[in-house]
Amino acid sequence: MKLDQEVNQPEYDTCRTIEVVHPVIKQSITVADKLDSNGEELYTPPLNFSMVDNGIFRSGFPDTVNFPFLKTLGLRSIVYLCPEPYPEHNMEFLKANGIRLFQFGIEGTKEPFVNIPEDMIREALKVVLDVRNHPLLIHCKRGKHRTGCLVGCLRKIQRWCLTSIFDEYQRFAAAKARLSDQRFMELFDASGFKDIPPCPCSCSCSRR
Repeated sequence: MKLDQEVNQPEYDTCRTIEVVHPVIKQSITVADKLDSNGEELYTPPLNFSMVDNGIFRSGFPDTVNFPFLKTLGLRSIVYLCPEPYPEHNMEFLKANGIRLFQFGIEGTKEPFVNIPEDMIREALKVVLDVRNHPLLIHCKRGKHRTGCLVGCLRKIQRWCLTSIFDEYQRFAAAKARLSDQRFMELFDASGFKDIPPCPCSCSCSRR
């Protein structure tokens, strides 16, 4: 009986030690996840973030965790392509950093009821092409369809071939790619915009 007590005692002490140490280990992992090997803060870009051209970026809807990253871009403007009011915490970030908001309320409907307002796309393109608004971020909810259409129309102004325009669109839309979006980009008339230097095309193909 005495022997049993002696054997069981270390097991109890071991369990008690693990119980005390475990929260400390969990906390250190959480902190380490936010730092790099040099102990510097790590930034989190918004969903589907990418550079479109010099001074022009695209993404999904930014959240508070993305604000430190966005601050590094030195943004002057945001082109927001959804009809819903901009969240208060996002507005506070814009005001604190002197960023101007341009909102173009394009409904995020699904096929076969997609109606992309060309007049709104044209107005948004005027903002995007005005270098006084750069650096600039274009975003909708996921950074796929509405943002993809606007960027695709910008590529037509930059004289990209349709193959490259569609390839770029599909990289972000993936399985959610819409034929109606691609049809809109194909039929979009970019002749009303002043020619700008073409952005390098990612493939060799003739203009369509």
